[in-house]
Amino acid sequence: MLATLLSSMILAAPPADARTKTKAPPVGYRLHRTIPLPGNEGWDYLTVDSEARRLYVTRGERVVVLDLSTEKVVGEIPGTAGVHGVALAKELKRGFASDGHSDSVTIFDLEKLTVLGQVPVGKKPDAILYDPFSRRVFAFNGDSDSATAIEAADGKVAGTVDLGGGPEFGVSDGRGTVYVNIEDKNEVVAFGSQDLKVRSRWPLAPCETPTGLAIDKAKGRLFVGCRSQVMAVLDTGSGSVLAALPIGKGVDGVAFDAQRGLAFASNGEGTLTVVREDAPGHFVVVENATTLPGARTLALDPKTHRIYLATAQFGAAPAATAENPRPRPPMVPGTFVILVLGR
Repeated sequence: MLATLLSSMILAAPPADARTKTKAPPVGYRLHRTIPLPGNEGWDYLTVDSEARRLYVTRGERVVVLDLSTEKVVGEIPGTAGVHGVALAKELKRGFASDGHSDSVTIFDLEKLTVLGQVPVGKKPDAILYDPFSRRVFAFNGDSDSATAIEAADGKVAGTVDLGGGPEFGVSDGRGTVYVNIEDKNEVVAFGSQDLKVRSRWPLAPCETPTGLAIDKAKGRLFVGCRSQVMAVLDTGSGSVLAALPIGKGVDGVAFDAQRGLAFASNGEGTLTVVREDAPGHFVVVENATTLPGARTLALDPKTHRIYLATAQFGAAPAATAENPRPRPPMVPGTFVILVLGR
């Protein structure tokens, strides 16, 4: 059934979302192929190392490393309990994984893929970011409403930032400022990567429940994926919301292709919304490319401009209970795949 569905999707032109009036010619993103990966664990963020041609896929208690040239698994980082994300300090040849179940960050060697140590952080670290300006790694602690700053060179904790709410994804401008979505407050917080002081708090209305975040460093734009089915675009100078564009349901990941000037939102309903700034301060939805249901996290390869997403097939959700009012459907064993999208 999955093979038939994939064949029809690859051959057919991706339909536009009926809710979105496309105001620019479509750029033609489509599903090229899928890469099956073994294992029946869940997953979260994907991270591309474009120079090394690697894709890091977080899978429950391990990080799977995929060679993008051969599309084969070349290794894994074990012992990452409840892993969510991976950050890369390439000039230091170190990687960092946020371990949500052990309230820690695992440090590993980027070349040998061996574990170098673990650093205690706040409760339930989720997203993770490397800031090259300060040479620090920031683990965003979902249950501590904070970010832990780690010196990438030696793994020592430099300090903690009180964010005043539950953090989701974060990005760096490369000049000393880190931006992070605050999911339960519907705002973006900006703080200094060196002094660890909060500089600004910007409301995101009409965005609600912000998740993914990407940045256009050249123009000073933040692209925020919101579960209220909009992508909010913020100006990093003023913090004002420049646009709120319609996207699909269940967004989690957002990316920005600096060379092509395109922002992407991966939506769990099975679409990829593509946005462009077609005039200063004016943004349009270019297209809604078809992916697969459940493909809500993504990673962009800036070298090839390909987009990688992860998903699987799911069975029927169990009945809701008082303890678990919104149970997740079980994953069908052996159906986990990486999707490869391109023009």
